[in-house]
Amino acid sequence: MSRRSPKGSSTAVATHRQEERLGTLLIVSVLITAALYLIPPARIVAYPLLLLSTFAHEMGHGIAAMLVGGRFDQLLIHADGSGVAMMRLPLTRTASAISSAGGLLGPPVMAALLLILGTRRAWASALLWILSALSVLTVLWVVRSAFGVFFVLSLAATMAAFARWGKPVVQQFVVIFFATQLGLSVFSRADYLFQPYAQTATGRMPSDVQQISNALVGPYWFWGGAIALLSGGILFLAVRFYAKSILAHHEARTGNKRLI
Repeated sequence: MSRRSPKGSSTAVATHRQEERLGTLLIVSVLITAALYLIPPARIVAYPLLLLSTFAHEMGHGIAAMLVGGRFDQLLIHADGSGVAMMRLPLTRTASAISSAGGLLGPPVMAALLLILGTRRAWASALLWILSALSVLTVLWVVRSAFGVFFVLSLAATMAAFARWGKPVVQQFVVIFFATQLGLSVFSRADYLFQPYAQTATGRMPSDVQQISNALVGPYWFWGGAIALLSGGILFLAVRFYAKSILAHHEARTGNKRLI
């Protein structure tokens, strides 16, 4: 004689698994990231992740330029981890400042979007396909350095491979892992926010915060601090949303309600 489990019981078990998975995926992502930076041999693996943050940074410049009515002409990524976005901007101080800030805010904004969207396992495969396609389009559109083309196409192929053959939980982990990398790059490369110059493969040039300072009022370190606070706020809201998703699963399982 068979016994059928109550429907509410099976739903509670599934919700509990979702709750545990979201917490575990984020914790594992953070631990792996810490290992990549703390264990010297693992830093080789961290190198592509450095390039990922450079890619998000330069795309942030270009997208911001278009938002203020300019043009995004070229994106260069170099093997030393540096990059340059070549743009044509309206001849206004505001346009110059916004396009400069766009690069600094690119990684935290992208991290926040991925972290929020990564809370839904059902979205992970489609999201990876979309990111892969957008990466290919970016190469056709603006990436012009040979190394940059190689890296962005490799990134597109990696995301497409996970989207095609990865299990749903693995796909979700990849999305959250990328979000974690971009989010933590805000802090691992925070020294750039307080430097007047940037050294790239194409030479020395004013840093983004110095260009904001040149366009507006206030010293470069003031704008570096403002960008740091804004980036931290964006990431805080994303993590808060992620935590609320875990809490929502917990409430669905237990019937308790709390506010974060």
